[in-house]
Amino acid sequence: MRDFLNKVIAGEDLSLEEMELAARHMFAEDTSDIAIGGFLSALKAKGETSDEITGLVNVIREKSTLQLPGEIVGAIDNCGTGGDGSQSFNISTTSAFVIAGAGITVAKHGNRSISSKTGSADVLERLGVSLAFTPEQTQEILKENDIAFLFAPNVHPAMKRVMKARKELGVPTIFNLIGPLTNPVALTTQLLGTYRRDSLDIMANVLHKLGRKRALVVNGAGHMDEASLAGDNHLVLLERGEIMQFTLHPDEVGLSVVDNEAIKGGDAEDNAQILRDVLEGKAGPHRDTVVLNAGLGIFANGKAETVQQGVALAKESIDSGAALQKLENLIAYSNKVKQEV
Repeated sequence: MRDFLNKVIAGEDLSLEEMELAARHMFAEDTSDIAIGGFLSALKAKGETSDEITGLVNVIREKSTLQLPGEIVGAIDNCGTGGDGSQSFNISTTSAFVIAGAGITVAKHGNRSISSKTGSADVLERLGVSLAFTPEQTQEILKENDIAFLFAPNVHPAMKRVMKARKELGVPTIFNLIGPLTNPVALTTQLLGTYRRDSLDIMANVLHKLGRKRALVVNGAGHMDEASLAGDNHLVLLERGEIMQFTLHPDEVGLSVVDNEAIKGGDAEDNAQILRDVLEGKAGPHRDTVVLNAGLGIFANGKAETVQQGVALAKESIDSGAALQKLENLIAYSNKVKQEV
């Protein structure tokens, strides 16, 4: 570990293989919290490369308890990094049901609240969704319902090893960027929101190295880790190894400009109600924000050839009741599992 620390302190980048070895040292029981904290601080000061991020992600995914017994073809995730400080309602969680309602398999990775008021797990738990599905149950749900929730602490128990060092540091590190990248399912496509606009290209490169055939990375207006109605959204499209940058304004897809203040959320109960309201068709900035983000997810998956088409399919998913049905099915399956225990 000391060798890798000295190299990073000297301003040298680690190769993917070196980072994998450094990550295994970080998760080892005989590595001190001081060594972990020093390494994370040095990486942050130097600036993390795509190889360093990919190496860490590879080791975390390798250690995951969720190794599905079969392949999930065409799966997508739309998880964001968090950390944008916007206190918005649970946009990506709501959007996930809309994407699934459009006929796309969504392996939704998420956690409890860390930087926001309410995390995806808090909201889904409030709605009656179980956080403790087995790998076999997860695979069954994905095949039957097109959407399942992967609760990060359950699928990545090894992450507990570095929590003390991260808390003692008290500043964002490489771990604050990698949450959406550590989904243990072999995703084909991905919509990834990041709170750091300077990380768009890096994250797209990591997604390429992780094997995504197509992906979209977004930093929203106001530096949200979601697409926003407030103005220009900055995006990078990854397709067949090529990266293209572009911006998207809500009026380009027929949506009104709305300040980010209008989409602030509350506690788990408040955000659960907003999620239900949107899926039940209630009009307003919450719905329009979800339509924009779900439309981007459908476009990222390749089911829509344009973002405009994706937005139209997102509206149809809500208006037909398909998105709401995905939620109801997940709740019903959760109740069934609880009764069997």
